[in-house]
Amino acid sequence: MINQNYDKLLQLNLNKMAEVYLDQGNKKQYTQLPFDERFAILIDEELIDKKNKAIELLRQRATIKYPQANIADIEYYPERKLDKNQTIQFSECRYINEKLNIIVVGATGAGKTYYACALANAAIDKGIRTKYIRLPDLLYELSAFRDTPKNFKRKLRLYSKYDLLIIDDWLISPLTETQQSDIFELLELRSDTNSTILASQFEPSGWIDRLGSNAVADAIMDRVIHSSYIVTIQGDKSMRETKSKIKK
Repeated sequence: MINQNYDKLLQLNLNKMAEVYLDQGNKKQYTQLPFDERFAILIDEELIDKKNKAIELLRQRATIKYPQANIADIEYYPERKLDKNQTIQFSECRYINEKLNIIVVGATGAGKTYYACALANAAIDKGIRTKYIRLPDLLYELSAFRDTPKNFKRKLRLYSKYDLLIIDDWLISPLTETQQSDIFELLELRSDTNSTILASQFEPSGWIDRLGSNAVADAIMDRVIHSSYIVTIQGDKSMRETKSKIKK
């Protein structure tokens, strides 16, 4: 009977439940439990397994640069001037529920990307649909669909629907008018709807020079600045150097 039930659970794609059911049949501590308690254990284990697999799938699809980045591993050296309490609050993802954004600013090697990826993983752990992409890669993807307006709009909509979108290397190079227009359309679609994290070497006060002084640039700034927390990671020493396994 045990083997038959086990096979039937597998046929129903209740793999974890089947595994635990078989384990229960082999251990005396389980056979002495009332049926309802044993059944509750089976259900709980199956639910936990399905949740973990769903989160792992979200993480794979998010294409995070540092998939192991963790809020608990962020360093709060005095020179970095990072607010630990604020970071912990971000990890609770209320800013996502409120449709707000985060701008992470710092010099090359300051740890902007790791910080953003840690926030991304905190969101994924809560089942929040997340995507990480560098701005140069995003612009390249959009340009590849430019000759087919229908597919271009579909691609824009795809990126607009992530609950959390991380755009790394924000404005690492000045934008052309076409790129500027693309980014405006994306941010317009996401404005007051979903949250975005922008990681940049440049303070927002210097963005206008890289966006171009025109109405579209002003509109981009307006869509982002007034609804964003700004996190500035200070310090001259590169975190890559600090963490390097090669000691000089």
